[in-house]
Amino acid sequence: MGTGSRVGVVFGGRSVEHEVSIVTAHQVMAALGDRYEVVPIYVTREGNWLTGAGLNDLVVYKDRRWDEVGEEGFIPPVTGYGGLMVPGGRLKGSRKLPLDVAIPCIHGTFGEDGTLQGLLELAGIPYAGSSAGASALGMDKVAMKAVFASAGLPVVDDVLVRTSRLDGHEDSVIAQVEQKLGYPVFVKPTRLGSSVGIGKAKDREGLLSALDVARRYDTRILVERAMEGCIEVNCSVLGGPGVAVRASLCEQPVAAEEFLTFSDKYLRGGKSGDASENKAVSKSSGMASLDRRIPAPIPEDLTKQVQKNAVGAFNAIEAAGVARIDSFVDEQSGETWVMEINTVPGSFAFYLWEADGLPFERLVDELIEIALASHRERSELMFSFDSGMLDRTGGVKSDG
Repeated sequence: MGTGSRVGVVFGGRSVEHEVSIVTAHQVMAALGDRYEVVPIYVTREGNWLTGAGLNDLVVYKDRRWDEVGEEGFIPPVTGYGGLMVPGGRLKGSRKLPLDVAIPCIHGTFGEDGTLQGLLELAGIPYAGSSAGASALGMDKVAMKAVFASAGLPVVDDVLVRTSRLDGHEDSVIAQVEQKLGYPVFVKPTRLGSSVGIGKAKDREGLLSALDVARRYDTRILVERAMEGCIEVNCSVLGGPGVAVRASLCEQPVAAEEFLTFSDKYLRGGKSGDASENKAVSKSSGMASLDRRIPAPIPEDLTKQVQKNAVGAFNAIEAAGVARIDSFVDEQSGETWVMEINTVPGSFAFYLWEADGLPFERLVDELIEIALASHRERSELMFSFDSGMLDRTGGVKSDG
């Protein structure tokens, strides 16, 4: 795709990671620079879609002025529509704004879970990142771990708790967790990210409290064994049609608490990214602000194992574009476990690729190349079949 092509950057959304998405999107738009025509597409917390050049300015979100600088614009789920519809108003009629490619930057629900990807497929717009199916798998921790295990990847022991069981069967749930996992454990909503709703339980009282928090965010809760004595090591993977799958350097994120909280990931250790001085949010904001050690200070053989598992996880769900895979490492035993995959990682994990010699600008170029190649692959598939069934039927009979 040549210089000047129109790239829609979709961000915000009805997600607990709404603000994280805004930061990621502004980092991506800065990396796109003047090489492309950037079309900001902001989805408010209420689900309203807005577009306009003025939305590429972080001050707008700090001052809550998106309604002033943006106008309604949405992607119709019409086969082959291929762009953004701007309804206009009484003075201006509706118009279509074609999009050559879209970059989904919504983390979590209604963006990273396959819903946005499905809309883009219906509209016939090439998009960066994983397909609708792969995105849905990567978002659902239960389905994701099942796929990882079937691919022979090491995963952490867990117990799945449906919130309906907590009403009237709480004692049996607690007994199951204590018998299979013991303490301590981590309690997680099945389909959320950025550590929202996650708690660590060291005893029965803590487990009950953590379950009560997690049930506010999801109808299914994953309780996992706490990997005491292990460290977290993350790795990014990039690839897809036309681009060989490869792993980045590894990182060891540093947490202020026993696990990485939302504050650890996004509010500690970096600058605020003052957009009043620069429309592009600072690279030290968002996920890039997290304190981390790059490369991770682990032996080379463990680094290679983490990278191998990361590529295996990426391939297991048939991901595409860029993803980040989080793992546990036990340096004493030499064991590793795959924790989860993030198909729309915070800041697109650009900091791992820049440390590996791939600038952010080139990373987004590769994401766009993969998006176009993936779209070509899908376009060559057959989605209809004329069976002749209706020609052979005698009509629908009515009992009336």
